[in-house]
Amino acid sequence: MSPRMSKALRSALLSFRDLVLSAGPLAFLAVGLLVLAYWWLNPTPPKSVTLATGPAQSAYEEFGKRYQRALAAEGIEVRLLPSDGSSANLQLLRDGQADLAFVQGGTAELLPDDPENLVSLGSLFVEPVWVFYRTEAAQRMYARPRLDGLRQLRGMRVNVGSEGSGVPWLMNQLLEANRLEAGAVTMTRLEETPATVAFLAGKLDALVFASAPESLMVQMLLQTPGVQLLDIAQHEAYARRFPFLSPVTLPRGVVDLASNVPARDVRMVASTTSLLARESTHPALLTLFAQRAQQVHSTAGWFNRAREFPNMRNSELPIAKEGERAMNEPVPMLQRYLPFWLANLIERMWLVLGILLAALLPLSRVVPPLYQFRVRSRVFRWYGRLREIEDTVESEPDKAPQMLQALDALEAQVEKVTVPLSYADELYALRNHIHLIRKKLMRP
Repeated sequence: MSPRMSKALRSALLSFRDLVLSAGPLAFLAVGLLVLAYWWLNPTPPKSVTLATGPAQSAYEEFGKRYQRALAAEGIEVRLLPSDGSSANLQLLRDGQADLAFVQGGTAELLPDDPENLVSLGSLFVEPVWVFYRTEAAQRMYARPRLDGLRQLRGMRVNVGSEGSGVPWLMNQLLEANRLEAGAVTMTRLEETPATVAFLAGKLDALVFASAPESLMVQMLLQTPGVQLLDIAQHEAYARRFPFLSPVTLPRGVVDLASNVPARDVRMVASTTSLLARESTHPALLTLFAQRAQQVHSTAGWFNRAREFPNMRNSELPIAKEGERAMNEPVPMLQRYLPFWLANLIERMWLVLGILLAALLPLSRVVPPLYQFRVRSRVFRWYGRLREIEDTVESEPDKAPQMLQALDALEAQVEKVTVPLSYADELYALRNHIHLIRKKLMRP
């Protein structure tokens, strides 16, 4: 490397060092504040989340699998936690064993602190109360194949589901409203699969589910010969008496148009299932689930029209702002073009970045004067030595030879000083002043 190139490189490195030392404290402050803001906002969601579903082959399990596939595309692992049903799911949320869960309205009593610890992402679908009974049992008890009210379950062997499903609590309220005293109905509390086996074997007269139509058990029983679906003629009255219930109708032929199943409209009551979450669940996860709910539950079904769900009706808990935003606002623009993790990071950090920028801009005005001071100090610090030589000669003329040597050493040091071209005039001014002092020292 030639001396000229070596000197130019050294000058560039010195200028860069001065710039770093001048702007370094401000940059360090900015990075520190960004790290602090990132830690405080925690914009990156966990890579796994637990969703409490329900029994095997239930609608809850099927919906859980859909969410699992949808979030896998965003790099989030959804662990499905099987349970006995809605009531058990609510308890899993309270205990912290699940982050989110499907919970059916009216199947469990809310505790006083639930509204503070739990939030809803909206109502997702209706879950009718399916009361299946054997035609043979109705014929034996009432000498007719079809029943039209819950009161006609008197004297029958009825399975109302396990405690964790919440259906026993719901059915107790409905039977009490029909003034069916304890013991008027022989109730068992088997899980869905063994209860269905016992029902088809004739060991049970009726079977009660509270499930979405997507349940495989429901689909199968609706098309099983010798099995009838109870037509609840008073379904409007039940909805007026119990605010968590809605009157619904299963239209004729909706199960199988070709076979005309069911053969007539069936009046039913239904409650609404919501997706609940712990209030401490990461906001980005709530956003993902709320947005995917728009895709999973917005299609038309047996009991609703397209885009009727998700909604904010019939919610027993506060609606999370993430759920409300997903239902009422379009997908944010950034999420349409960027991966979710990046769009979420920008959306959650942009306000902090704006505040930091507003705070640091005034401070950044200190950097140019500081840089200028550092560069000029490489020149000006030699003026002190130059004045010292001049003062010594004036006070002690006999020391002129020694001061001339000191001036030569000073000039040699100044020759090594490099500054950016914009400050070269000050360097040459120093050399000119050294030359003037030299002439003064050599004056006879």
